[in-house]
Amino acid sequence: MQQLEIFSIDSPCKGVCEVNNRGYCRGCYRSREERFGWNQFSDEQKRHVNMLCHQRYKRFLQKQQQEQSAPAPLSQQGELDL
Repeated sequence: MQQLEIFSIDSPCKGVCEVNNRGYCRGCYRSREERFGWNQFSDEQKRHVNMLCHQRYKRFLQKQQQEQSAPAPLSQQGELDL
């Protein structure tokens, strides 16, 4: 038996409508097709897109943490005093 949906699935839009170099919105992490097709998607499709957005955001955070913890190249560390 399926559970009835009482509330509609909210859009993940954060109002930051800029696209990154991979084609995903920097605010909600949806692709162009996911953004423009949102109103035509079924609730199941919307839940799937929300899950994908969450996964993309987690990958973004992991990459950001890796970049912050990586040592800077020598050219950016400055010259050593000899």
